[in-house]
Amino acid sequence: MKSWKAPEIPTLPGNGPVPRLFDTASGSVKPAESSGIASLYVCGITPYDATHLGHASSYLAYDTLVRLWLDAGYEVRYAQNVTDVDDPLLERATKTGVDWRDLAAEQVELFRADMERLSIVPPDFYVAVTDTIDEIADAALRLSTSGFGYPVDSNGAAADLYFDNAVAAERSPWHLGQESNLGRETMLELFAERGGDPDRPGKRDALDPQLWRSERPGEPAWDSVVGRGRPGWHIECAVIALKYLPSPLTVNGGGSDLIFPHHEFSAAHAAALSGESLAGIYSHSGMVAYQGEKMSKSLGNLVLVSRLVADGVDPRVIRLAILAEHYRSDWEWTDAHLEAARARLTRWLDWAGTASGQDTSLLDSLRSTLSGDLDTPGAVRLIDDAVAASAETGAGAASGAASDTAVSAISALLGIDLRQ
Repeated sequence: MKSWKAPEIPTLPGNGPVPRLFDTASGSVKPAESSGIASLYVCGITPYDATHLGHASSYLAYDTLVRLWLDAGYEVRYAQNVTDVDDPLLERATKTGVDWRDLAAEQVELFRADMERLSIVPPDFYVAVTDTIDEIADAALRLSTSGFGYPVDSNGAAADLYFDNAVAAERSPWHLGQESNLGRETMLELFAERGGDPDRPGKRDALDPQLWRSERPGEPAWDSVVGRGRPGWHIECAVIALKYLPSPLTVNGGGSDLIFPHHEFSAAHAAALSGESLAGIYSHSGMVAYQGEKMSKSLGNLVLVSRLVADGVDPRVIRLAILAEHYRSDWEWTDAHLEAARARLTRWLDWAGTASGQDTSLLDSLRSTLSGDLDTPGAVRLIDDAVAASAETGAGAASGAASDTAVSAISALLGIDLRQ
């Protein structure tokens, strides 16, 4: 499956430090380091209502990580999935009277275009779940035959397969709560809210997630080694990550709404399949709200990248507005974000127009700041200060003066091209 055109990333002098990243599982900031390839898996979209600013904020966070790894001299391998068959997609297709395959294809193409507009570095492996059905079914069979999975009757249909989290805790390097650090009551609430079925009769534990859903009338299904049906949600990411990336991953990333149950059980499936922990760092971006509520498809309070661009907003303005907020924070989008970013870009462009020479002082400061848990707001302030100092003292003065190196650093590390 194709991704999108990669942005140009200028080459900078020297190398930056290894970025440090907050790990949800340990609750601490850790070096996102690797002795070989720095590997990243980020959960992709379920393709409907793409691409809202919540999506953009999450993918921009991990774009920053990739840029910092590249600047540190790492070889990077990045995979991202597309959940192009899932209940929410099927429900939207039914509601709108559109074939689910057509809806998915249309929304994936829109997402690609938005990522390219925002100068997001594309994944090396952009993988549709529907292109990985056989591998997922094989994994479900392996888990079932090795005691990690079990069948549950489906009211006359073929049995569904479920994952036994208690067995996984005994026999793999995983236990329930290791990533989320949540209590059982909270887990049950979130499991029910986020696609789980805690009240399903026949399950060994209310929190056991589904590995394979047997065919139901009117639903898409595929022939497989575990019968005709389709994958459960969490196993898809485990299988794709293990197939395309070295194990364990350096970083497994996504929005904070994926911590439980999705990331918790993706890690469980991967540990049961491989005998290793899925990742060294489990990283999560915050939620973006709009009009007082978390921006979400179900609420319909979406601000779409494509709509902003159609209204004449420079994609660099959208990117700058997001970079001004820390990736782990929950924040609310307002028109003021857009106006502030638009004014900031104008000031930065004027400043960059005076650039000359190879002074590395701003580059050094940006590297140091960004390496501390992707501190993009701190980096934006550094550039604001340089621009303000240049305006106060004159473009030719040393303090705050733009250099060609500084302009290249802003493009390479923050993805804001000021050369146009």
